[in-house]
Amino acid sequence: MEQLLQGFLVTASLIIAIGAQNAFVLKQALLKQNIFWVALTCFICDFVLIGIGVMGFGSLIGQSPSATLALAVVGALFLLVYGARAFRSAYRGGSGLTLDQTERPPQSAVKTVLITLGLTLLNPHVYLDTVVIIGGIASTLLFEQKLQFLIGAVFASGLWFFGLGYGARLLIPLFKRPKTWRILDFAIGCIMWLIAFSLARYALNLL
Repeated sequence: MEQLLQGFLVTASLIIAIGAQNAFVLKQALLKQNIFWVALTCFICDFVLIGIGVMGFGSLIGQSPSATLALAVVGALFLLVYGARAFRSAYRGGSGLTLDQTERPPQSAVKTVLITLGLTLLNPHVYLDTVVIIGGIASTLLFEQKLQFLIGAVFASGLWFFGLGYGARLLIPLFKRPKTWRILDFAIGCIMWLIAFSLARYALNLL
């Protein structure tokens, strides 16, 4: 039970921080577009990566500097483009940023899942958090304790992403105002670009 709680608390403290992935989940939740698939994709990614880390493969992420460099560069470019789109939406405002689904065609589930995967897997920080940090903390545990730790970690991930996805609707009255959407998009753009610049700096340090 102690390891289950430890896994829950460690994972919760890492994934609750505002980042590109959480910002995207929040926006999709407010738009009521493919919430289940977004939350499920984030959860499955966490489940796989945390499982890899907890079961003792955390050290593998640092054994290939070239792969890490490539991931950092691709991730930075991806977030720069996505951040630019968010800034453009914030600048334009208008009917493109509304909760009224009759004014904009819903995004397909496949496209939404692909964007979610990109925001999740092209960010090296996700591997640092899930595989290296969480895996490192669990590395001293016995196998049965690792299983309990993993259950707690996975439960924290599922609770967060599905809670954020379906709980964000409580904010919908606030987001009926176009100005609020513009503020959110501007904040998302800032988050994306800050992470992109940190990845670019990380990549330069690897050269």
